[in-house]
Amino acid sequence: MPPMKTPGVYIVEKSAFPSSVVEVATAVPAFIGYTEKADNKGKSLANTPWRITSAAEYHAYFGGAPKATVHIEDETAKTPQPLGGSFAFEGKRYRLTRTGNPYAFYHSMLLFFQNGGGACYIVSVGDYAADIEAAKLRDGIEQLVKEQEPTMVVIPDAVRLDFDNCTSIQQAALQHCGGKMKNRFAILDVWGGHRTRQDKEGDPVANFRDSVGINFLDFGAAYYPWINTTIVQDSDLNYENFDNPDVLQKLLSTELTPKSAEAAATPRAKMQAAAVAKITNKKEDWKDSQGTQLDDAMVASEKSLLNKALIAMSPLYNTILKEIKDSLNLLPPSGAMAGVYTMVDNTRGVWKAPANVSLSSVVAPAVNITHDDQEDLNVTTQGKSINAIRSFIGEGTLVWGARTLDGNSLDWRYIQVRRTMLMLEESIRLAAKAYVFENNDANTWVTIKSTIRNFLTNIWKRGGLAGAVPDDAFGVFVGLGETMTPEDILEGILRVTVLVALIRPAEFIEITFQQQMQKS
Repeated sequence: MPPMKTPGVYIVEKSAFPSSVVEVATAVPAFIGYTEKADNKGKSLANTPWRITSAAEYHAYFGGAPKATVHIEDETAKTPQPLGGSFAFEGKRYRLTRTGNPYAFYHSMLLFFQNGGGACYIVSVGDYAADIEAAKLRDGIEQLVKEQEPTMVVIPDAVRLDFDNCTSIQQAALQHCGGKMKNRFAILDVWGGHRTRQDKEGDPVANFRDSVGINFLDFGAAYYPWINTTIVQDSDLNYENFDNPDVLQKLLSTELTPKSAEAAATPRAKMQAAAVAKITNKKEDWKDSQGTQLDDAMVASEKSLLNKALIAMSPLYNTILKEIKDSLNLLPPSGAMAGVYTMVDNTRGVWKAPANVSLSSVVAPAVNITHDDQEDLNVTTQGKSINAIRSFIGEGTLVWGARTLDGNSLDWRYIQVRRTMLMLEESIRLAAKAYVFENNDANTWVTIKSTIRNFLTNIWKRGGLAGAVPDDAFGVFVGLGETMTPEDILEGILRVTVLVALIRPAEFIEITFQQQMQKS
């Protein structure tokens, strides 16, 4: 207060309470990948982290799904088959090969929202005309350095790269989370996770463990296998998804053409032949009965009617569309897991393990894992635990693992322990900024101690820390001779030590049975 020179009454106000610690958000994933567009009313959002809160906002800023294109070919073809399907017709097998870039980002975003997702950041590194490149995804990770809010990093499109590039992206994500930012967590997919561990092309889990390295493993978790979803619906597909519609036309014509000339002359046969003939129609081929070319709206309507007619007429057409749908619905689980993390954080708290939770819009895991199969996934000599996604009778598809990749660490074995600590560290760090350049004396020490104790007491009351009383759950220490030396004070250093008893999950429950003597 100013010096008192004039007689009178002077009011002095003193703060009675310390400042509070605001708990940071724990469930704000950042998704990096390819989108249809990246536009905000004419302003480009490319390579710019952009916060959204719903699927509707995603569609407004980043567009919709990529168009899947499929190639029908003889099973003896030597071309690669990325996540395709196959079918048999008249004693011969055909396969469906996905062509173009098989982007996983959009469908993973839908999985995120359908599993409880909310606010998140989107980093669009390219549109659907661009190839999936490791360099672009890595640049997308770098864009997150300036953003403080994201707490998770998810890159679904990484598994669409080759194995080596996928590994480099996952290592970059771990480096970003644990080496640079130290306030976020990476959710990783196992490359080739739709295959079994006995697959002739190699064990996907072993390959993942061998390649991911040993750096910052406690800042990430991986899930196996991939999941069969219901994201892509029947209405999302039609004959326009084929890049060689002439082959489809030939197959359907063979199926629907009657064997006799008499049967081929019936009105029904003629109608079917006319419908099949339209499969290869170009835009200028769509005309009305007077020969006038139809406008775009009418063409779209005619195509929809043609697709419905083919579905009603041809069992083969339905079989082929189902194979395509199943292929598109096979997705890496990281998007769904980001939604699960968000849902569990919002309903139970970040200190609850994101496990023993069912997955929405999921039919079944791509690989059926048994109790014995999971032993090597969960506990291994390298410590690189992989969390299983399993199907249980009467319960559906459940997340059945809650370990970080640092599975042998007693400190950071569990996801909830690492993520709770990240929340506590970030919340207290931001609150402590208010005391930078304050006097390094007992008054400041007491204030900081009270601030942190009040925050941790509130976390303990909500069940976030283990202990019957607050002193069992945490301890805060600060002061000369306790956490600091006189030299520390001369150098302008204020040291605070916080001890917390974090909650660990009951991963293994043992129930002992023993017979006793009859008593009555």
